[in-house]
Amino acid sequence: MFRPVSAVVCHADIPPSLAGIEPTDKETIVSTPHSPVPPHPVRERAACMCAHGGSCSTFAPGHAMHLIQARLSAATPSEWVDAVVEAVDGHGAVSLRRFDDDSTIVIWSGAGAATAVAVGAPVAVHERYHVLAVGRRRFNILVS
Repeated sequence: MFRPVSAVVCHADIPPSLAGIEPTDKETIVSTPHSPVPPHPVRERAACMCAHGGSCSTFAPGHAMHLIQARLSAATPSEWVDAVVEAVDGHGAVSLRRFDDDSTIVIWSGAGAATAVAVGAPVAVHERYHVLAVGRRRFNILVS
C-alpha cells in the first residue's frame, strides 16, 4: 500500500528544490572595454547653396521649407493674409500689397519664390510662420 520513499540529503544552507544543482566555482565576468569615440567636428551653420543655383541646406527664414513649418501654417488657416505681387527683384525680393489693410510687405526667398510669381499675381502670406503660398507651392520667406 505504501510506496517506498528515499531520503533526501540536504545541506543546511541549500533548499531541497536546489539540492540537485551543483554550484560552480567559476565567476563569469562580462565586460566590454570602454573605448570612447571622439565627436566629429560639426560646422556651426549649414552652407546654403541657393545663391549658387543649388538647393537650400538650411531652414533659416527665406531658405528651405521645413516640414513642421509647413504643417503649422496649414494647421492655422485663419492667419493667412491675401496679397497681390507689386514688384519682383532679381535677387529674390518680392514686394506684396495686403488686401485687408493695404500695407506693403517686402519678403525675400532664396528658394525661388521670386521666379514663381509675376507682378499682379495673387498670393497668400502666413506672417507668423513665414510662409508664402503661390497656388499649391509653399515658400519659406524672410519678412523685412
